[in-house]
Amino acid sequence: MFLVDSHCHIDQLNYNTIHQSINDVFKKSISNYVKLILNVSTSVENFCNMYKLIGNRENVKYSCGIHPLENNNCYNYNQLYALCSKKIVIAIGETGLDYFNNIVSKKSQICLFKKQIQISILLNKPIIIHTRNSIKDVINILKDSDSSKCVGLIHSFTENLNALKKLLDLGFYISLSGIITFKNSNNLRSIIKYIPLDRLLLETDSPYLSPIPYRGTENQPAYLYVLANYISKLLNIDISKIAVITTNNFKKLFNLNFKTY
Repeated sequence: MFLVDSHCHIDQLNYNTIHQSINDVFKKSISNYVKLILNVSTSVENFCNMYKLIGNRENVKYSCGIHPLENNNCYNYNQLYALCSKKIVIAIGETGLDYFNNIVSKKSQICLFKKQIQISILLNKPIIIHTRNSIKDVINILKDSDSSKCVGLIHSFTENLNALKKLLDLGFYISLSGIITFKNSNNLRSIIKYIPLDRLLLETDSPYLSPIPYRGTENQPAYLYVLANYISKLLNIDISKIAVITTNNFKKLFNLNFKTY
């Protein structure tokens, strides 16, 4: 069985008391059938640091982008574009909009989001979108004629059915995280049947959003197996088939070709 973690932050895991090393993290993930990981950056500095820490590895892919809450006026657009242009980078992000805490102005977030959409289109690389209390603006921006060529995924999806249908109409993939296992996620569980199987992806968002029964502890790529098993039961589809479906979706979205054994 071959599972893909479509969104995590390996560099942010606890290497003091939980993991011995990067290799230890991979050993745990592989023992749980998680054999490919997309490591997602939240800033230019974060991308440079995580690549220095992890390097080129067969079982790791990279994204490069600026998270909406990492937004500031000091970033260099040309540097961001150059990093996103690298062959090792298969996606732009995570980017998007986050209105939950009003840490960064909406205007500033929207400006940066649109710039990263344009990088995604120019480089023909999918975009990874973070949205929190902002789905209306996210959808409106993606509907804009300047953004219509943009493709990608909605990371850690938690929106309602109406938003889901609009995002699917825009061609986006839907990535589910451990949130769907939480007791208060009944609405999310009720709409999973509306996600076409050929648009479904799975993620841990490590070190965040650990699925039950690990909620309250640090998440890690190995726990994707728990999520995949949970989804398989919700959909009444064997976990091995869920693995094949989500891995093939990952290949298609990111235009990748790799062996799955």
